[in-house]
Amino acid sequence: MKAIIVEDEFIAAETLKNLIGEIREDIEIPAILQSIEETVEWMETNPSPDLIFMDIHLADGSAFMIFDNVEIKCPVIFTTAYDEYALKAFEVNSIDYILKPISKAALEKAISKYRNFMGNASQNQTVINNLLESLKQYSKSYKSYFLVPERDKLIPLALNDVYYIYIDTKIVKIVTSGNDSHYIDKTLDDIMEELDPGNFFRANRQFIISRSSVRDISLWFGNKLSVNLKIPVPQKIIISKARAKEFKQWFAGSTR
Repeated sequence: MKAIIVEDEFIAAETLKNLIGEIREDIEIPAILQSIEETVEWMETNPSPDLIFMDIHLADGSAFMIFDNVEIKCPVIFTTAYDEYALKAFEVNSIDYILKPISKAALEKAISKYRNFMGNASQNQTVINNLLESLKQYSKSYKSYFLVPERDKLIPLALNDVYYIYIDTKIVKIVTSGNDSHYIDKTLDDIMEELDPGNFFRANRQFIISRSSVRDISLWFGNKLSVNLKIPVPQKIIISKARAKEFKQWFAGSTR
């Protein structure tokens, strides 16, 4: 039996791998993958594993983006640091989730659930699809404004005026259509959770861009894309080969 781990924190991945080995010696771990891009590329070039252990928050975005880029044919056990309220979307589905920090008892329970899926691929895919659908319907209320600091005040910044958000030497900045820059005390991961994915796209680790900001798109080497905005940016915004199709669908306004 082969299982892969999708987890961007090295210690968490190694801990999970060791716990799996303690519970089931017959589970082989052929790959530990750290990002959406890496996972999509691995799934496209390797036989499907029997099981996937998948963290929800990865460095380059939500792990559910993986499902938009490649067909997942096996059961998935999600790992997450979400609290119980955020996890209610999972409770109507048979695919398990494990709250971090992962305990051996919780992992044993999740692996035992996996056995119920053995030999029934159609049921596996149905449950996966149900999980994704429930997540899409859950808590889809997005911000229209951010409050950003300016001297001794907090000012409202309309998101329909935001062109891009990026990391500048570990500082997150929001840049408007007028090329005004504002500091915000949030991570890109946290910000992306609050934005309407129909209007904003996580281009890579450094940039979130709005659809209204895009001037044109250049074909880049290695089947990547270079996104050119209507205002100057501090560096090229590159979309990876693995996410190029997803970006083009997003920009064209396709629903997920």
